[in-house]
Amino acid sequence: MTGSETVLTDLSEGVLRLTLNRPDKLNSFNEALHLALRAGFERARDDDAVRAVLLTGAGRGFCAGQDLGDRDPRKASGPPDLGRTIETFYNPLLRLMRSLEKPIVCAVNGVAAGAGANVALACDIVLAAKSARFIQAFAKIGLVPDSGGTWTLPRILGEPRAKALALTAEPLDAETAAAWGLIWKAVPDDALMDEAGALTARLAAGPTKGFGLTKRAIHAAAANTLDQQLDLERDLQRDAGRSADYAEGVAAFLDKRKPEFRGR
Repeated sequence: MTGSETVLTDLSEGVLRLTLNRPDKLNSFNEALHLALRAGFERARDDDAVRAVLLTGAGRGFCAGQDLGDRDPRKASGPPDLGRTIETFYNPLLRLMRSLEKPIVCAVNGVAAGAGANVALACDIVLAAKSARFIQAFAKIGLVPDSGGTWTLPRILGEPRAKALALTAEPLDAETAAAWGLIWKAVPDDALMDEAGALTARLAAGPTKGFGLTKRAIHAAAANTLDQQLDLERDLQRDAGRSADYAEGVAAFLDKRKPEFRGR
């Protein structure tokens, strides 16, 4: 692996693996980690050799959210401007992830708290170790869920569960998260990385352009009327039908062979 000391990167067979690497701090966000993770997703966006991303954490946790050691009011000359922090770091990262037209798989290997939970939930497919916990920890320090939490949670879980998680900051175990539809599945701890790696490799070998268009359509659905969504499906399908991957997929089906998609 290569990359900065805060985020390890590895590109192999189309899969860009990004590993948050501050294990002594439960991979909590500081400025260096923010910038390194954003650089990783910018690489995924710009590099045609990247066809899928696998995001995980080093050590016993996925991400504990913001490193509060960087936000101690006792060491500041006045109240911090947390809105500036969000505008400078968290929002650009979430927008970059959300707009990436390549699949993002997240392997939550331990606690995912605060912004760490919501960054995980911004990924396309989330697998979690059965020992993992998702915690909307903001209420413990008098803050509002950020990193898209107030957008994601009510859409997936409904308002009652979203409010309860946000106001109580109670941990949600991985199996319940899967049962509620918050994540794709919970898997045994010792199988997490193998299963997540196999899934990401499968996506990396798939029709990347079609995946990107599919993500775009699903993301638009919540704000569209049925008529608008039908029109969008028409337009995106027209685009997908002109791709080399579509031609290869049909040819492989007719030839009764496995397709060899190139992501174009």
